[in-house]
Amino acid sequence: MIRSKQNWAWVVAGVAFIALVGAAAFRATPGALIEPLKSEFGWSTGTIGLAVSVNLMLFGLTAPFAAALMERLGVRKVVASALTLVAVGSGLTVFMTTVWELVLFWGVLVGLGTGSMALAFVATITGRWFVKHRGLVTGVLTAGGATGQLVFLPAVAALSEWSGWRSAALMVSFAALAVVPLVLLFLREHPADVGVPPYGGDKIVPVPPTSGGSARRAISALTSAARTGPFWFLAAGFAICGATTNGLVGTHFIPAAHDHGMPTTAAAGLLAMVGVFDIVGTVLSGWLTDKVDPRLLLAVYYVLRGASLLVLPQLFHDSVQPSMLVFIIFYGLDWVATVPPTVALCREVFGLSAPVVFGWVFASHQIGAAIAATAAGLTRDHFGDYAPAWYVAGVLSIGAAFLSMKVKRSPAFAGGPEQATRDLTAEGTRG
Repeated sequence: MIRSKQNWAWVVAGVAFIALVGAAAFRATPGALIEPLKSEFGWSTGTIGLAVSVNLMLFGLTAPFAAALMERLGVRKVVASALTLVAVGSGLTVFMTTVWELVLFWGVLVGLGTGSMALAFVATITGRWFVKHRGLVTGVLTAGGATGQLVFLPAVAALSEWSGWRSAALMVSFAALAVVPLVLLFLREHPADVGVPPYGGDKIVPVPPTSGGSARRAISALTSAARTGPFWFLAAGFAICGATTNGLVGTHFIPAAHDHGMPTTAAAGLLAMVGVFDIVGTVLSGWLTDKVDPRLLLAVYYVLRGASLLVLPQLFHDSVQPSMLVFIIFYGLDWVATVPPTVALCREVFGLSAPVVFGWVFASHQIGAAIAATAAGLTRDHFGDYAPAWYVAGVLSIGAAFLSMKVKRSPAFAGGPEQATRDLTAEGTRG
């Protein structure tokens, strides 16, 4: 009976995966809709980039508070409410006519909704439900969020061309709403709620008591973590990660390709390919995180990413060339491969506070993404070309590799990841 009940861990992981894909749908739209919005309203790339930056900023800053709120009110309520907020924000954009409405609907509402289902949600689910294969499941769920964002791009771009960008926004709204019933019916809070230990664990872990307000819990975790060097190394490296993925490539790859004569649908298809290879790369990264020093993995990922960004400006043409396909495959494998080792390092250094602390590290990821989204748009407006933005991002990525290697691992993890997860489970039991 217990063995069959442990399938709940996989049910919960499956529902979380679908929720992350649904939430990612609207985050797929900025890159595909920049050109239609510029054409209809006459807004500059920098102006639209500002709304994207607000979205990315709130997406990150909401995460640690959402993680704390999940501990207090429950994951199911928070995720269902967040998906509804995404749907409302996406749906309201069809009525907008001014920049402030774009910032409010696209930036604020959707930013708050998606931020409540950011990677801190992944850390919460894997931390509660898995001991064995924790890194692997982290990789799969992370791939769901990132890949969901990218695989929607062809549909969004095609709908935008065929029937206008408003149809694409409504499609995303319906996609987010469709996930809500699954969350309410099948998502469970803790393994103890169904009478089983975490997957791969030996004992049922009692549900920890909630104490204090969610905001206080989030701020307390930040003030404690901020006194340590590893937090700042992880946060700075992850800020660069966000700048070079969501902020730069995710937002500006399509208009950059369009500058060189490539059709929007073709460029959107290339980003969708990034999403396909991202699944392979992130799942593989999760598997490696269970076996290899996470710092070394991060260093390799960042160096390879930086090198690829430095050559990207030479790869743009009016049609898809083999060299661009090589970049897309390579970048896809590396897209969010950084997440599993970053989560693992947070868990090693900060223990049971890891989900909330990772929420703050993820906030830095989105701050970096927000800065890059606006800065790249302004760069394009000023120079008439994105090339300087690609070069700066490449150099910063290589710098992130050095930051990652400076994170000092906890001595408790000298016995390897599996021993460490058993130690944390025992700590939770004693608590």
